[in-house]
Amino acid sequence: MESRTLEKNEVILSMEGIYKTYPDNLVKANQNVHFSLKKGEIHALVGENGAGKTTLMKILCGLEKPDKGQIIFQGKPVSIHSPRDADRLGLGMVHQRFCLIDSFSVADNIVLGKEPRKYRFFYDRRKAEKIASELMKKYGFNLNSSSLVASLSVGEKQRVEILKILYRGSKILALDEPTSLLTEQEIHSLFEVLKNLKNMGFTIIFITHKLDEVFQIADRITVMRDGKVVATLFPHETTKTELASLMVGKEISLQVNKPENKRGKPVLVISDLTYSKPRISTPILRDINLVVHEHEILGVAGVAGNGLGELEDLIGGMVPEGEVTGDILLDGVSIKGLPPEKLRTLGVAYVPSDRLQRGSSLKMAVCENLIVSQHHDFISFGFLKKKKITKHSRDLIEKFQIKGVPNMEMGTLSGGNIQKTVLSREFSRPARFILISEPTWGLDVACSDFVYQEILQMRENGVAILLISSNLDEILALSDTVAVIHRGQIVGVFKNENLDKEFLGLYMLGLKTGENPYAKSRDQVIA
Repeated sequence: MESRTLEKNEVILSMEGIYKTYPDNLVKANQNVHFSLKKGEIHALVGENGAGKTTLMKILCGLEKPDKGQIIFQGKPVSIHSPRDADRLGLGMVHQRFCLIDSFSVADNIVLGKEPRKYRFFYDRRKAEKIASELMKKYGFNLNSSSLVASLSVGEKQRVEILKILYRGSKILALDEPTSLLTEQEIHSLFEVLKNLKNMGFTIIFITHKLDEVFQIADRITVMRDGKVVATLFPHETTKTELASLMVGKEISLQVNKPENKRGKPVLVISDLTYSKPRISTPILRDINLVVHEHEILGVAGVAGNGLGELEDLIGGMVPEGEVTGDILLDGVSIKGLPPEKLRTLGVAYVPSDRLQRGSSLKMAVCENLIVSQHHDFISFGFLKKKKITKHSRDLIEKFQIKGVPNMEMGTLSGGNIQKTVLSREFSRPARFILISEPTWGLDVACSDFVYQEILQMRENGVAILLISSNLDEILALSDTVAVIHRGQIVGVFKNENLDKEFLGLYMLGLKTGENPYAKSRDQVIA
């Protein structure tokens, strides 16, 4: 069969009758999946964690081999046994975690693996920069090809990833949760890029949990649940509520009902907190002044790389290398520099952004992870009370709807279930203050809704909560007060009344600055 040029809206690729079962745990990741792409469309692929989306894309990109089924590309059956096979067919994927080398330039990253050569043996950097600049001009990307990737924003790094696969000749682009770390302005910019690529004949698979975005960008929507495709629809045929129900298999509310709660007295006071790294002239954090009260959720929003991680470290007891000045007070007592175990005895709970490395021990059992912060309560005469541990674990597994059993190794759980295990541990112990960072990163609709309700219950119980998140929907849904951080400084603190993502995005990008009512007011606040 001779290949021919496909017209727009003709099927360019289809996956037919795809089956995939993982032999280690007998999980049926894909069951008789049928998925098709039309040339020049943006096709949203949605579903809960564990629905089978990632496995399907791994099969398409040559990272997994299906047990059964076939892939038809431009009318012909094809075998994709490796990423190189996918690359040859013009299939490229931008993963959630970027595969870039920070110490390389934009051009170096774009051509990595297919570098232009000078005299057959030497890397031709000048030609690489010319190639990168021509690609940017062709596709409307505004980047400097000689800039170090380390100096770029998250949105700019994402564009480098897209340019990498365009350079390799990809005509089908799969983007996995591409907006998870972007500001609202960067999301709009990304959507303009994707629409422009669509108009140029590219086909795009858009994997997301954010249903608002589906209706902004998608031409068609495929919903997966429990390894199967349950629906393929056009956006005008459905609603967000219906999509959420299809994803979960039952009706689910997308509204976060946050009851009014009069805040109490100050619990955590951060005053003039400054952190400097060795050999870096500009402080990573500078003059941070914030107060968190009883019955209050204070949301801290910012773009990754602007100090959110360092603020989390300092409050959570992970003292980094460098100089720290200022103070952090819990009920008037300084906790700056105290180790995590001491913070816990003072009533501090902590849900870290890195749930895999910092929040859990993947080699330990689920039950061991659930008692690690209060193991002394389960010891009698030097021996662990195994029955008490098992009962405690089963109670939390049932309450937090964790798909697992007490003796399972933590690392065998899905990301969503690991997160719920960490949350159940931290929320089940008495707390005066809780630090929560990126609580629903990568979680699906049902998991996120459950987590939100648990956070609001902690607020109702009088706990002071500091929520660090790059997800503005999350910040606006949960916070009573919103602080924005940019380049290590608080550039504005606002009551969460009539705020919107566009407004906060301007502050996150440093395009506007406002007032912080807590700045330089430590003595007044404590009094």
